[in-house]
Amino acid sequence: MKIQVLHIEDCPNWQEAGDRVRLVLDSIGRGDVPVEFVLIRTEAEAVSSGFAGSPTILLDGQDLFPSQGNTADLACRVYLTERGIAGAPTVGQLERTLQEREALSGDRS
Repeated sequence: MKIQVLHIEDCPNWQEAGDRVRLVLDSIGRGDVPVEFVLIRTEAEAVSSGFAGSPTILLDGQDLFPSQGNTADLACRVYLTERGIAGAPTVGQLERTLQEREALSGDRS
């Protein structure tokens, strides 16, 4: 399992997103999985990395919260949560999504 948080320098939400991912990994018994932070500096990096706005959370190269596609825009991303629009997914959303993906893949590596 490989987790990456893609972000731009000026995004105020990437650290919180990363903290939430770490919390969820620990809570589901996957504390061994590192969270890699990837700074997106150029439009070319955005296009080649699967970036869909900052923060984009990838699991094994796939967006955990697929949207209308990737973007070359170096911009913040919003997530639809139970409480409305937010700059990062909630702990509950991350937990559900990570558990679903892990169950589908059967991957414990």
